[in-house]
Amino acid sequence: MNTQFPAERILLGPGPSPVSSRVLRALGAPTLGHLDPQYVAIMDEVCEMLRQVFQTKNALTFPVSGTGMAGMECIATNLIEPGDEVIVCINGVFGGRMKDVMERCGATVHTVDAAWGDVFTKEQIAAALDQHPKAKLVGIVHAETSTGAHQPLEGLADIVHAKGALLVVDAVTSLGGHELKVDEWGIDAIYSGTQKCLSCPPGLAPVSFGDRALAIMDGRKTKVQSWYLDVSMLRKYYTAGGGGRVYHHTAPINMTYALREALAIVLEEGLEARIARHAQMHQRLRAGLEAMGITYVPKHSLHTLNCINIPAGADDAGTRKRLLEEYGIEIGAGLGVMAGKAWRIGLMGHGASVRNVDLVLTALKNVLK
Repeated sequence: MNTQFPAERILLGPGPSPVSSRVLRALGAPTLGHLDPQYVAIMDEVCEMLRQVFQTKNALTFPVSGTGMAGMECIATNLIEPGDEVIVCINGVFGGRMKDVMERCGATVHTVDAAWGDVFTKEQIAAALDQHPKAKLVGIVHAETSTGAHQPLEGLADIVHAKGALLVVDAVTSLGGHELKVDEWGIDAIYSGTQKCLSCPPGLAPVSFGDRALAIMDGRKTKVQSWYLDVSMLRKYYTAGGGGRVYHHTAPINMTYALREALAIVLEEGLEARIARHAQMHQRLRAGLEAMGITYVPKHSLHTLNCINIPAGADDAGTRKRLLEEYGIEIGAGLGVMAGKAWRIGLMGHGASVRNVDLVLTALKNVLK
């Protein structure tokens, strides 16, 4: 291993996930200009493929230039104006981060809190909306990467829309690995990242805005605080208007190639089959871990991110170091209140395979001896 030629790792942490050689080859295609007709056609294909994976017809569906957190900031900065009230559900690090980002946009944030590893009930969210009737939106994390908790979303939009609010969803660790139906579930704005279940290198953040969200954005009284993430300008680049494409910034051309190839792989496998594969690999890993006496943190576990309690007497950092040095396997440490108490094993996209599940189980068993 050296800085010129990094060692190959088996990435079974919370992200990034392993990347297919097809995607890596796509990265090396010739770089085009960001307004080149050929590139614009590729970009349009990417946006249409994202609609299929998000299961939406939203015209404004595109990859933000930046990682998943750029997607979070894009949605927050465009939907929130100073003085707005919002509700954010917090049961881990990324719900807390959403609160921080929305406060930076000038919002008064009311929180719905749950223990780390737990999920939210419809009753909790309805009660929060009753308590804060001026709330403009409800933000919730579908796949809380810090705890491995899988939040049910079906039916939430009915409750949120009945109070005149928007439903905003963090799907960074679920898009392409868990069932996610943007239109059917009434999600108004959603963001994800390329480096998780899509198995593309980090660098783009798929987002999608529905009609309710667009109406809020079109009715803004103040400028979006971020020039770079201002969708009123970005939409003129990512969607074909009457006056043609309007330059905004130099898009990451080669990353767009990579995302196109990653999405092609997703759609070739089929969403239903892909989601089933993630479920099967989760069950295989879970059975092996539980046979070793290792328990899960969340009651409602993600298939894509397995957050497990560190066994009594095990050396947290030492175990992860040995897995990395002896087997080339990366798993994640606990975050926040889970630091030193949990490990996080990702089975996402290209990495969710029988080979990887059996390898990490065998390696972990040997190290824990």
